Amino acid sequence: MTRYTHKIAFAAFTAGSLATALPAIAQEGEETAASEERRYEAVVVTAQRREQSLVDVPLSVSAFDGELLADLGVDDLTEVAKVSPNVTLEVSRGTNTTLTAFIRGVGQQDPVAGFESGVGIYLDDVYLNRPQGAVLDVFDVERVEVLRGPQGTLYGRNTIGGAVKYVTRGLADEPELKASARVGSYDQADVILTGSYPLADTFRVGGSVAALTRSGFGENIITGEDNYNKDVLAARISAELDVTPDFQLRLSGDWTEDNSNARQGHRLIEGQFSGAPVLDDIFDTRAGLDVVGQKVEASGGSLVAEWQVNDAITLKNILAYREDESTTPIDFDSLQAADLDVPAIYENDQFSEEFQILYSGERLSGVLGAYYLDANASTVFDVALFTTGDLIGLPGLNAQTFGDVNTETWSIFGDFTYDLTDKLSLTLGGRYTEDTRTSRVLRRQFTGGFSEFFGGDPDLLVTTSDFNGSADFDDFSPRASISYALTPDSNAYLTYSQGFKGGSFDPRGQTTATPDFNQDGEITEDEIFEFMQFDPEEVDSIEVGYKASQFSGRLNYSIAAFFNDYSDVQVPGSIGVDTDGDGVSDTFTGVTTNAGAATINGFEFEGSAVLGEDTMTPGDRWDASWTLGYLDAEYDEFIGPTGEDVSDERVFQNTPEWTASTRLAYSAPLPLFGYGGDVSGNLLVSYRSETSQFEEPNAFLDQDAFAMLDGRIEWETEDGRLAVNLTGKNLTDEEYIVAGYNFVTANPDGGFTPTLGLEGTLTAFYGNPRTFTFGVDFRY
Repeated sequence: MTRYTHKIAFAAFTAGSLATALPAIAQEGEETAASEERRYEAVVVTAQRREQSLVDVPLSVSAFDGELLADLGVDDLTEVAKVSPNVTLEVSRGTNTTLTAFIRGVGQQDPVAGFESGVGIYLDDVYLNRPQGAVLDVFDVERVEVLRGPQGTLYGRNTIGGAVKYVTRGLADEPELKASARVGSYDQADVILTGSYPLADTFRVGGSVAALTRSGFGENIITGEDNYNKDVLAARISAELDVTPDFQLRLSGDWTEDNSNARQGHRLIEGQFSGAPVLDDIFDTRAGLDVVGQKVEASGGSLVAEWQVNDAITLKNILAYREDESTTPIDFDSLQAADLDVPAIYENDQFSEEFQILYSGERLSGVLGAYYLDANASTVFDVALFTTGDLIGLPGLNAQTFGDVNTETWSIFGDFTYDLTDKLSLTLGGRYTEDTRTSRVLRRQFTGGFSEFFGGDPDLLVTTSDFNGSADFDDFSPRASISYALTPDSNAYLTYSQGFKGGSFDPRGQTTATPDFNQDGEITEDEIFEFMQFDPEEVDSIEVGYKASQFSGRLNYSIAAFFNDYSDVQVPGSIGVDTDGDGVSDTFTGVTTNAGAATINGFEFEGSAVLGEDTMTPGDRWDASWTLGYLDAEYDEFIGPTGEDVSDERVFQNTPEWTASTRLAYSAPLPLFGYGGDVSGNLLVSYRSETSQFEEPNAFLDQDAFAMLDGRIEWETEDGRLAVNLTGKNLTDEEYIVAGYNFVTANPDGGFTPTLGLEGTLTAFYGNPRTFTFGVDFRY
């Protein structure tokens, strides 16, 4: 059996390939005993908090095991989006390890404390409350699951777009050791060591360590540092104890340190004050901010206890703690002078506890659970407007923001499936959540340079916001689904689900900018609270779908159509503020509104097929896979900062209308140097249509439609102990924007007017260029 006999069914091809695949597959109708051994295993996922065949799960899930991720050359979590329809996973602007995630048009790209993600990220069933450090490098992984659509019932708050589950490998009963080394373009040099050892029949220990380095794609011509480089050290350890045959404990921990240089942007227009020209290389920058270095450190641990009480009932408890700290110098204007420079510090910690009662009977199965989270997120950043300050006689003008948000939330949930007949099943579930948010927002203006957080000793000019507030939110998220198994290996379903994203207070809000809502000539505490606070947002979704696994698992596919009603949409924004009436913005205030309502409809089609076996040589095989996603997302109402409905002028950010991918793979026996082995190769084409970076379209930052071509070839010994591979990514060297900053307005004459600072900030961040990597894997 070649290593392409994957358990996982979902990556990339086109619907038209089915016509080619079916005749080849149909020829296998009369199976021999030998062909029986080549059947696919059922795809098993935990999308519904319990192990199930992927075909039986009445929602849209893409699943990728560690072997398939390696075959695709996936290095980190963002690359999973290439083979997941209607999914955007990107490195946030100005960072190396902060994640921006959108699924079916719902997400969040602002990482500041107080804003919540719309896509839940889970590491071994532990929810990551903040996006910092969430760009997880892919190693020692069992599988990654991408759940699309609201997951409020089983996964709780902040999963209204969906969820991404990263599941690490369990420990084997036998000693294992794997060493991987990779070298490649831009001085890439990676080493990954993974091992486990049974200290006793009932006790196993293991771990992984990874050192991942690469020079920059470009250069900071001011500091001489590499731009877009990588310098990451990561480790994971775990221990598993079988207390009894029915009671297991797993203790695990992980740690990551990212010492990569600050990722600075590329200016798209010349300096409006200095006249600095646009650089030729999109990965080069003139960013001069150096008052703080770039560093990210994240760590966490969990203890999972699982007790199988009897054949029907299993108890599971997940206890976890995580923390991370990031410092980053974000030079918005990407010029040497401090025109719009933002050094920032992020500190997050969280404690979570989840208890589950899983039941599996003859006709009834499901889960009851309770969840608790106590999390704190702190952000402080300066906004250095030194060039503006010099112009208006306030040298070293600095607008500082400090935000501290505490979240305490608990919920109870249940979700059960009852088999009404052997073919017809009904699923009902619900989750009740209570959410308490406490926020401190302190905004001050200084002269004389950077604040004490960044080594300065400035003079206080004015305090523009000193807010303390607390708010309670509650929500009930229901789910209902009916499914019908037309055959033992197919499932048609209709599902209603709901999700919500928690409300909070604008971490950039400026209380002194509070409007007089009732026009009585006085700004009251209630009006300040109303200005700073924003409500939860909700998505109600109806999804109809069909899944099938046919011809002994050689053909797997699913198709789904969904209709989402998106209400009370949270849209963070910033506007410049002139505090002294001189006509020049000398600070800015956050304006976060529950913009109104939107409708998101679409469909997804994905699958895989064995196109042929023994076609060119005995034992060879052709595989194909495909994804196709379509989104029709429109705002029905969008209330802007001025109170006007501008829905006809707004679009969904980070949400292409079309996403697609196609993958073709081939494997065959190929002895080399006297050793038996297999050669395998695959080509992947991924496509994204035009994408807007913000709700307001921008001709400079919005990315046109593009396609990327990746490829990989590998030879592996027959016993699986040695493998060598060559991976190429972005083989056509596409240039594509993934994020950006915009603090200018375009003039009719083609010029620009800065809205904050004097140089005019219009900067872009780009995806990786063409790269090649040579790797060697050794297993023992």
